[in-house]
Amino acid sequence: MIQLFVKTEAQEHWLKALQEKAGAFENKPAEIDELSAFPHKNIQDLIEIGYTSTTLPKTYGGAGFSVYDMILLQETLARFDGATALSTGWNLGVVGEIFEKKQWSNEILNMFASEILNGALVNRAVSEAQTGSPSRGGRPSTTAVKQGNTWVITGRKNFTTMAPALTYFLVSAWIEEMQGIGFFLVHKDAMGLSIDETWDVMSMRGTGSHDLVLQNVTVGESMLVERPGAREKAPLNGWILHIPAVYLGIAQAARDYTIEFANEHAPNSVSGPISQLANVQLLIGEMDLELIKARHLLYSVAEMYDDHSRRGYLTNELSVAKHAVTNAAITIVDKAMRVVGAKSLQRSNPLQRYYRDVRAGLHNPPMDDVTIKQLALTAIKNE
Repeated sequence: MIQLFVKTEAQEHWLKALQEKAGAFENKPAEIDELSAFPHKNIQDLIEIGYTSTTLPKTYGGAGFSVYDMILLQETLARFDGATALSTGWNLGVVGEIFEKKQWSNEILNMFASEILNGALVNRAVSEAQTGSPSRGGRPSTTAVKQGNTWVITGRKNFTTMAPALTYFLVSAWIEEMQGIGFFLVHKDAMGLSIDETWDVMSMRGTGSHDLVLQNVTVGESMLVERPGAREKAPLNGWILHIPAVYLGIAQAARDYTIEFANEHAPNSVSGPISQLANVQLLIGEMDLELIKARHLLYSVAEMYDDHSRRGYLTNELSVAKHAVTNAAITIVDKAMRVVGAKSLQRSNPLQRYYRDVRAGLHNPPMDDVTIKQLALTAIKNE
């Protein structure tokens, strides 16, 4: 199915590179999930083949991935291991956004590009227990105070995906003197920075989304890389599409497992495999219908975002794509479990893990209710 969306030789090259890792990656998800262990080896393998720097523009030495390129490969990677894909996706998306928006100084951008090419990983640290999802506009309790030529940052962030492997954290903090939220680039080795291993959940257990603790962390003046108001000037961020791409890949893996099971499972109560049963065929057909709709929506929105002549026409399509694809993934895995039956609940069966993992998408931004409300407000405003 995904081959329909391959358009360039570069995409073919990277798909092949990921396929070569499939065997190693597909053997690990059950153990990663059971132990809630971060997939260090998987991430290191991706760094070594240059995958984690692919969204860096070619002018900075990267592969110059577009959003479309990124989702094509992230969907593929998620079929092998969802936790590895979601973790890597945050790095790819943040790098892509940083170098597209270019809100940082040229000096910091050049330094950061060199770091990314050398295997550094980055993610934003924005979520906090008191504010909930940052997409709802809560003011962070993390603060940054100017002291001479430095900033002193104190606070705690949760849901910091890939925390065990990150080199840099883009930390949001309230700056009282500026009356706004700024983002600071903080290195993992900064004094006062620590990781509190709090990640113990039922979904995406291998993403290492622990708490980031900052206790009087001091950074240079130039490490305030995004000043208050900077992000509001460029609200569209197509790089968030790495999120639904991952859940679509997991749904595809669930579908593929189910087809294989249906073709092989032949209880003595029926003649031949269950794939010949009308009710099973109905469920399989409905799964593929959801996959086709979700994939075409996701890739068309990504393509429009990458086309600068059409990007200006986008309103709510990015959030709609995330909403529709994530919910389609949940539906697909549910139908897959109906085909496989009670066996899908066995802890040794991958479907129960897919079922838990796709539900994590409901809690990745933007939230469903925010998307629906915004659609209504846009419709009312444009009437």
